[in-house]
Amino acid sequence: MKLRQIFTALAAAVTLCAAAETPEHVILIGLDGWGAYSMPKADMPTVKKLMDEGAWTMKKRSVLPSSSAINWASIFMGVGTEGHGYTNWDSKTPEIPSIAVSEHGIFPTIFTVAREQMPDADLAVFYEWDGIRHLVDTLALTTHRNIEPIDGKDSSPITTAVANYIKEKRPKILAVHYDNPDHVGHNDGHDTPAYYDIMTYMDKQIAALVKAVEDAGILDSTLIVITSDHGGKEYSHGGKSMMEMETPLIFKGPGIKNVGELKSAIMQTDIAPTIAKLLGLEVPQAWSGRPVEEAIK
Repeated sequence: MKLRQIFTALAAAVTLCAAAETPEHVILIGLDGWGAYSMPKADMPTVKKLMDEGAWTMKKRSVLPSSSAINWASIFMGVGTEGHGYTNWDSKTPEIPSIAVSEHGIFPTIFTVAREQMPDADLAVFYEWDGIRHLVDTLALTTHRNIEPIDGKDSSPITTAVANYIKEKRPKILAVHYDNPDHVGHNDGHDTPAYYDIMTYMDKQIAALVKAVEDAGILDSTLIVITSDHGGKEYSHGGKSMMEMETPLIFKGPGIKNVGELKSAIMQTDIAPTIAKLLGLEVPQAWSGRPVEEAIK
């Protein structure tokens, strides 16, 4: 009897450990136009604390060209330009046929995969740039909302909406897109005082979302992913410089090692497969990205 009790206790312990390494929720925060070059000078205490507690790289590369729709598509779809077919910064449909198409008529996204394998999951996307809705498979989502910043600068409306949604719904996967860094990069220039001011401001928005996760009682079970589509150089992007192509990628939460800086070669296309693996989802054959194994426990 004692031996049976020991085995039962061990089995329970193993089950608890496995559960602790599997996130119940994923919050993906995307900052449009956030170049990795900025981090040494940026005043972003919330982001840097998450980096200290998780795994990160400043060498994650965009796909080409280093522009918005193309790279947000690759983040959500786990494949590069030649696979999903979006080739312009503002693509709404693929300019070349997608190499694979789901039953919703779009290349399969992380939301498509989650809906197929977790039919009751709450999946949400909030975005400041309306172009995002063409890249996320809205038919797979529970909720999607375009909430533009006030006067092109004030992101409090989307932050408040997302924070309330997290506390009320505790979604399985929620992605939020902020557009401010890209606007400042185009209007005031990258690597300028105005650019660093907006990054400090964005850190406060991220802090509010982390607080919402904590207030919802799900901080210990939530994977937080923070990234960007592209950086920039002077007043633009889309080219092949590292200032345009290298963007931050930060993981913090269950299933993630506290290893600090990652040494692996990491691409834009690797984000969706990493989220899928941590959630226990099977990925489409057409995805070309790979899970960031170095970051995963």
